[in-house]
Amino acid sequence: MNKINYQKELDKIIEQNMREDQVPSLLLHSCCAPCSSYTIEYLSQYFKITVLYYNPNISPKSEYEKRKSEQLRLIGEMKTKYSVSFLDCDYDYNEFLNIAKGYETCKEGGERCFRCYRLRLEKAAALAKEKGFDYFCTTLSISPLKNSQKINEIGFELEKEYGVKWLPSDFKKKEGYKRSIVLSKEYNLYRQNFCGCAFSKVESIENKE
Repeated sequence: MNKINYQKELDKIIEQNMREDQVPSLLLHSCCAPCSSYTIEYLSQYFKITVLYYNPNISPKSEYEKRKSEQLRLIGEMKTKYSVSFLDCDYDYNEFLNIAKGYETCKEGGERCFRCYRLRLEKAAALAKEKGFDYFCTTLSISPLKNSQKINEIGFELEKEYGVKWLPSDFKKKEGYKRSIVLSKEYNLYRQNFCGCAFSKVESIENKE
Protein backbone atom coordinates (compact mmCIF):
# COMPACT_ATOMS: atom_id res chain seq x y z
CA MET A 1 0.00 0.00 0.00
CA ASN A 2 1.45 3.38 -1.04
CA LYS A 3 1.85 6.01 1.65
CA ILE A 4 -0.14 9.18 1.15
CA ASN A 5 1.73 12.49 1.02
CA TYR A 6 -0.37 14.41 3.53
CA GLN A 7 1.56 17.64 2.98
CA LYS A 8 0.34 17.64 -0.62
CA GLU A 9 -3.21 17.04 0.61
CA LEU A 10 -2.86 20.04 2.93
CA ASP A 11 -1.50 22.15 0.07
CA LYS A 12 -4.64 21.37 -1.97
CA ILE A 13 -6.93 22.48 0.87
CA ILE A 14 -4.99 25.72 1.40
CA GLU A 15 -5.06 26.49 -2.33
CA GLN A 16 -8.81 25.84 -2.51
CA ASN A 17 -9.53 28.10 0.47
CA MET A 18 -7.36 30.85 -1.00
CA ARG A 19 -9.20 30.64 -4.33
CA GLU A 20 -12.47 31.03 -2.47
CA ASP A 21 -11.01 33.86 -0.34
CA GLN A 22 -11.77 31.95 2.87
CA VAL A 23 -9.91 31.96 6.19
CA PRO A 24 -11.29 28.90 8.02
CA SER A 25 -11.13 28.36 11.77
CA LEU A 26 -8.82 25.62 13.01
CA LEU A 27 -8.61 23.91 16.39
CA LEU A 28 -4.97 22.89 16.56
CA HIS A 29 -4.03 20.37 19.23
CA SER A 30 -0.49 21.09 20.42
CA CYS A 31 1.78 18.74 22.34
CA CYS A 32 4.33 21.43 23.24
CA ALA A 33 5.64 24.86 22.27
CA PRO A 34 8.65 23.66 20.20
CA CYS A 35 6.49 21.40 18.01
CA SER A 36 3.86 24.10 17.61
CA SER A 37 6.33 26.85 16.67
CA TYR A 38 6.68 26.05 12.97
CA THR A 39 3.11 24.73 12.78
CA ILE A 40 1.65 27.99 14.04
CA GLU A 41 4.00 30.10 11.92
CA TYR A 42 2.95 28.15 8.83
CA LEU A 43 -0.77 27.61 9.34
CA SER A 44 -1.56 31.06 10.77
CA GLN A 45 -1.03 32.45 7.27
CA TYR A 46 -4.15 30.59 6.14
CA PHE A 47 -6.27 29.78 9.21
CA LYS A 48 -7.68 31.45 12.31
CA ILE A 49 -6.10 29.18 14.92
CA THR A 50 -7.06 28.22 18.43
CA VAL A 51 -4.35 26.15 20.09
CA LEU A 52 -5.77 23.32 22.18
CA TYR A 53 -3.56 22.20 25.03
CA TYR A 54 -4.78 18.74 26.01
CA ASN A 55 -1.96 16.41 27.06
CA PRO A 56 -2.89 14.14 29.99
CA ASN A 57 0.01 11.88 29.01
CA ILE A 58 2.60 14.33 30.37
CA SER A 59 4.06 13.41 33.73
CA PRO A 60 4.69 14.68 36.37
CA LYS A 61 2.30 17.62 36.66
CA SER A 62 5.21 20.03 37.10
CA GLU A 63 6.46 18.99 33.66
CA TYR A 64 2.96 19.51 32.24
CA GLU A 65 2.71 23.00 33.75
CA LYS A 66 6.16 23.96 32.46
CA ARG A 67 5.29 22.92 28.92
CA LYS A 68 1.92 24.68 29.07
CA SER A 69 3.57 27.86 30.30
CA GLU A 70 5.99 27.79 27.36
CA GLN A 71 3.09 27.25 24.97
CA LEU A 72 1.31 30.32 26.30
CA ARG A 73 4.50 32.40 26.15
CA LEU A 74 5.11 31.43 22.53
CA ILE A 75 1.57 32.36 21.49
CA GLY A 76 1.97 35.71 23.24
CA GLU A 77 5.31 36.50 21.59
CA MET A 78 4.93 35.11 18.07
CA LYS A 79 3.82 37.54 15.38
CA THR A 80 1.25 35.97 13.05
CA LYS A 81 -0.88 37.11 10.13
CA TYR A 82 -4.07 36.00 11.85
CA SER A 83 -4.43 36.08 15.62
CA VAL A 84 -3.91 32.85 17.59
CA SER A 85 -5.93 32.06 20.72
CA PHE A 86 -5.55 29.39 23.40
CA LEU A 87 -7.90 26.74 24.79
CA ASP A 88 -6.85 24.87 27.91
CA CYS A 89 -8.12 21.55 29.29
CA ASP A 90 -8.01 20.19 32.82
CA TYR A 91 -5.07 17.92 33.61
CA ASP A 92 -5.98 14.36 34.57
CA TYR A 93 -3.14 11.85 34.23
CA ASN A 94 -5.57 9.00 34.89
CA GLU A 95 -7.10 9.60 31.46
CA PHE A 96 -3.78 8.57 29.96
CA LEU A 97 -3.19 5.68 32.37
CA ASN A 98 -6.58 4.22 31.47
CA ILE A 99 -5.78 4.02 27.75
CA ALA A 100 -2.19 2.87 28.40
CA LYS A 101 -3.21 -0.02 30.64
CA GLY A 102 -1.78 -3.25 29.30
CA TYR A 103 0.57 -1.37 26.96
CA GLU A 104 3.02 -0.03 29.52
CA THR A 105 5.98 -2.00 28.14
CA CYS A 106 5.41 -1.07 24.49
CA LYS A 107 8.32 0.65 22.83
CA GLU A 108 8.03 4.31 21.92
CA GLY A 109 6.16 4.59 18.62
CA GLY A 110 4.09 1.46 19.20
CA GLU A 111 0.50 0.71 20.13
CA ARG A 112 0.58 2.71 23.37
CA CYS A 113 1.51 5.80 21.38
CA PHE A 114 -1.26 5.12 18.85
CA ARG A 115 -3.77 4.97 21.68
CA CYS A 116 -2.37 8.23 23.04
CA TYR A 117 -2.74 9.88 19.63
CA ARG A 118 -6.38 8.84 19.56
CA LEU A 119 -7.05 10.05 23.11
CA ARG A 120 -5.85 13.55 22.30
CA LEU A 121 -7.27 13.74 18.79
CA GLU A 122 -10.69 12.60 19.95
CA LYS A 123 -10.78 15.42 22.51
CA ALA A 124 -9.85 17.84 19.72
CA ALA A 125 -12.56 16.47 17.42
CA ALA A 126 -15.22 16.65 20.14
CA LEU A 127 -14.32 20.23 21.07
CA ALA A 128 -14.09 21.27 17.43
CA LYS A 129 -17.63 20.03 16.90
CA GLU A 130 -18.91 21.59 20.11
CA LYS A 131 -17.38 24.99 19.37
CA GLY A 132 -18.08 25.08 15.65
CA PHE A 133 -14.58 24.98 14.17
CA ASP A 134 -14.15 24.33 10.46
CA TYR A 135 -11.16 21.99 10.95
CA PHE A 136 -9.19 20.19 13.63
CA CYS A 137 -5.57 19.09 13.48
CA THR A 138 -2.51 18.33 15.64
CA THR A 139 1.15 19.35 15.76
CA LEU A 140 2.20 15.74 16.47
CA SER A 141 3.20 14.91 12.90
CA ILE A 142 6.13 17.34 13.02
CA SER A 143 8.17 14.94 15.15
CA PRO A 144 10.42 12.43 13.34
CA LEU A 145 9.45 9.98 16.10
CA LYS A 146 5.72 10.21 15.40
CA ASN A 147 3.87 8.12 12.80
CA SER A 148 2.19 10.66 10.53
CA GLN A 149 0.36 7.96 8.56
CA LYS A 150 -1.27 6.67 11.75
CA ILE A 151 -2.04 10.18 13.00
CA ASN A 152 -3.87 11.04 9.77
CA GLU A 153 -5.64 7.67 9.70
CA ILE A 154 -7.05 8.38 13.17
CA GLY A 155 -7.88 11.94 12.19
CA PHE A 156 -9.99 10.86 9.22
CA GLU A 157 -11.76 8.22 11.33
CA LEU A 158 -12.70 10.92 13.84
CA GLU A 159 -13.82 13.23 11.03
CA LYS A 160 -16.44 10.64 10.08
CA GLU A 161 -17.43 10.07 13.70
CA TYR A 162 -17.75 13.73 14.74
CA GLY A 163 -18.59 15.43 11.46
CA VAL A 164 -15.78 17.99 11.65
CA LYS A 165 -13.17 18.20 8.89
CA TRP A 166 -9.75 16.79 9.68
CA LEU A 167 -6.88 18.87 8.31
CA PRO A 168 -4.37 16.36 6.85
CA SER A 169 -0.75 17.13 7.57
CA ASP A 170 2.81 15.93 7.82
CA PHE A 171 4.62 18.91 9.26
CA LYS A 172 8.01 17.22 8.90
CA LYS A 173 7.73 18.05 5.21
CA LYS A 174 9.07 21.37 3.87
CA GLU A 175 11.84 21.20 6.50
CA GLY A 176 9.22 21.78 9.21
CA TYR A 177 11.09 19.97 11.95
CA LYS A 178 14.32 21.85 11.19
CA ARG A 179 12.42 25.14 11.22
CA SER A 180 10.95 24.26 14.63
CA ILE A 181 14.47 23.87 16.02
CA VAL A 182 15.44 27.30 14.66
CA LEU A 183 12.31 28.89 16.14
CA SER A 184 12.86 27.12 19.48
CA LYS A 185 16.27 28.76 19.70
CA GLU A 186 14.90 32.12 18.55
CA TYR A 187 12.25 32.14 21.28
CA ASN A 188 14.49 30.35 23.79
CA LEU A 189 11.87 27.63 24.30
CA TYR A 190 12.20 24.86 26.84
CA ARG A 191 12.82 21.75 24.74
CA GLN A 192 12.23 18.47 26.58
CA ASN A 193 14.21 15.30 25.83
CA PHE A 194 11.30 12.84 26.09
CA CYS A 195 7.80 12.70 24.64
CA GLY A 196 5.91 13.25 27.86
CA CYS A 197 4.69 10.12 29.62
CA ALA A 198 6.58 8.29 32.36
CA PHE A 199 7.11 5.28 30.09
CA SER A 200 8.80 7.35 27.39
CA LYS A 201 10.98 9.02 30.01
CA VAL A 202 12.26 5.66 31.25
CA GLU A 203 12.99 4.56 27.69
CA SER A 204 14.80 7.85 27.02
CA ILE A 205 17.01 7.33 30.07
CA GLU A 206 17.73 3.72 29.10
CA ASN A 207 18.70 4.76 25.56
CA LYS A 208 21.14 7.34 26.90
CA GLU A 209 22.73 4.76 29.18
